[in-house]
Amino acid sequence: MAKILLVEDEVNIASFIKRGLMELGHEVTVAYDGEEGWNIARSDSFDFLILDIIMPKMNGLDMCAKYRSSYGYKTPVIMLTALGTTDDIVKGLKAGADDYLVKPFSFTELEARIEALLRRASDNGVNSELRCCDLVLNSRNHKATRNNIDIDLTVKEYRLLEYFMSHQNVAISRMTLLKEVWDKNFDTNTNVVDVYVNYLRTKIDKDFKQKLIHTVVGVGYIMAE
Repeated sequence: MAKILLVEDEVNIASFIKRGLMELGHEVTVAYDGEEGWNIARSDSFDFLILDIIMPKMNGLDMCAKYRSSYGYKTPVIMLTALGTTDDIVKGLKAGADDYLVKPFSFTELEARIEALLRRASDNGVNSELRCCDLVLNSRNHKATRNNIDIDLTVKEYRLLEYFMSHQNVAISRMTLLKEVWDKNFDTNTNVVDVYVNYLRTKIDKDFKQKLIHTVVGVGYIMAE
């Protein structure tokens, strides 16, 4: 079962979808405008996003585009729209959506689309483990272990570690980490990267003889055995 973020400003529709998904065993978080949805998406990890297009504060197209820009394409996204023209559908797909449903729609159709996209995501994630020495990061359940010892990570620590492990043996600047792990509009004068790197080092390096995260003077950091 999946952890789903539903962003829909029509309360009745949101309630209908949430109830149906929970009956199927999914865990559902609901936001009622795009700005609220974006803030929730930034603070937690989800297996699936369902976004209405026409919403206050931030529309679904903008939210989808921001999500893709910040977190990539691993998480499936379905757009819900009352706008069924080809142009509207193309805009949704170009914003990063995997599929769309035109209102009104049947719940069984939504269920089938979700199952298909989750199955595809699962198939694409067969090789879902990232490894560096004895550190293992599983992208399917968001679990980290080192020497078979579980490591508890916050959402942001997980995303930072995932980026390091996906770019092993590459020196990565603080600016790149701000751009790829945090919001692209993040204050560039912040020391948040150094703070979170220290958090990670405490969790994955402190109690082990072999250190994996190294400082590159004048550049940033590198993960290497």
